[in-house]
Amino acid sequence: MTHHAQPQPPPAQPADLVITGCTVLVHEEAGERHSFTPDAGERLSFTPDAGIVVRGGAIASVTTAEAAAALPAAERIDARGQVALPGLINCHTHAPMVALRGLAEDLPTEEWFNDVVWPVESNLTARDVELGARLACAEMIRAGVTCFADHYFAMDTVADVVAECGMRALLGQAYFSSQGREGREKSLDFALRRRGGANGRITTALAPHAPYTVTDADLAATAELARAHALPVHLHAAENRDQTEHSLARHGATPVEILDRTGVLDTDVLIAHGTGILDRDLPVLARAGGRTAVATAPRGYLKFAWPTTTPIRALRSIGVDVGLATDGAASNNSLDVWEAMALTSLVQKQTEGDPRWLTARQALHHATLQSARAVGLGETAGRIAPGRPADLVLVDLTGPHTQPVHDLAATLVHSARSSDVRTTVVDGRVLMRDRQLLTLDVPSVLRELERRLPTLVERGHGGRVQTYDT
Repeated sequence: MTHHAQPQPPPAQPADLVITGCTVLVHEEAGERHSFTPDAGERLSFTPDAGIVVRGGAIASVTTAEAAAALPAAERIDARGQVALPGLINCHTHAPMVALRGLAEDLPTEEWFNDVVWPVESNLTARDVELGARLACAEMIRAGVTCFADHYFAMDTVADVVAECGMRALLGQAYFSSQGREGREKSLDFALRRRGGANGRITTALAPHAPYTVTDADLAATAELARAHALPVHLHAAENRDQTEHSLARHGATPVEILDRTGVLDTDVLIAHGTGILDRDLPVLARAGGRTAVATAPRGYLKFAWPTTTPIRALRSIGVDVGLATDGAASNNSLDVWEAMALTSLVQKQTEGDPRWLTARQALHHATLQSARAVGLGETAGRIAPGRPADLVLVDLTGPHTQPVHDLAATLVHSARSSDVRTTVVDGRVLMRDRQLLTLDVPSVLRELERRLPTLVERGHGGRVQTYDT
């Protein structure tokens, strides 16, 4: 009798990356994309002693540490004592403005723009933008940010930096109506050429600056282009209460109402700040049908002494997602979204007079899934789940300032710091491991930036890119 050997299954292909021993933040949200659920953040949970398996840039599985440890892998990370979170998202910034960090301090908004920032920005070259973008990306990677929404000039250089350093980004070439039709056309050209770049890590938006610097005609034209080319719109609007009051006095409409009548709210729009949103604006935003998101950057509002903050509770009640942001480092001094997460919770508690709002779990929800939705990535980013891109960070909670842990969500939001991020992964690629940046050379950037700063900050020419006059 002849015995035939039974066919053996092929050996398992090694995973690209296996992370073991961590606690994983899990979203258990259900329901419609924009339905408002007051307890959405409360449905976050944590899975201890877990393993994460990454293949082809995506999360293949979230399993037990033991099961993950048994798998062959090209790269392994032992994450005992660490928490795996979806990478944080900076929903509105001007990344290259880190080159102006600390240049315009303790000034009212109008003087900040007209006397310092906009005169200096008239000196910007593409090389200045590139160096600023490199420094900003390094800062964000070290702070656990895997994706950012940037609204600035010379954005081709920013896109090149994003492609090289491995981050994910929503990029928009900013323009003012004072630039004429050319500004709007350049914004569209950039958005069409660069969307889908860096293996899909780059998405793009049209980026008019704001209703007070862009005419109704240009806003309407932008809205038409957005609809025609399936592009989102990213702009500033109702940034503060003064802007809203001036808009009412001059135009008989709030900035939100101007976005409505020009058709911008009929697009997928990301509004920066919105601290000047009024009660009368809420029905207008509600009619937009969940296509509008708002980015909040509370540190800057405190620094400028603005009297109000983003009305997150009211916006969530009508289904508007609110993502976390830092704005540019020229105003905020920092690109630390971790700090923005804690400040958002604290400022909202004080503003609403309610310690039960915004909870630590709700803050984590805003920092992860809602921020992903705000930048148009709600179906891909914002969660650690099979099939989603492997955009995640590992946070070390073994330090004395995070121990003991009675409430893990509270520890992450109110005790942990961005410097506790040990590892940052985007699209399955490790960009920082054990606090060491792997894709950016910061010392060389700083050396060149220091040489260029005297020319960059010169204001004697008397010019400026725009005038702040709301």
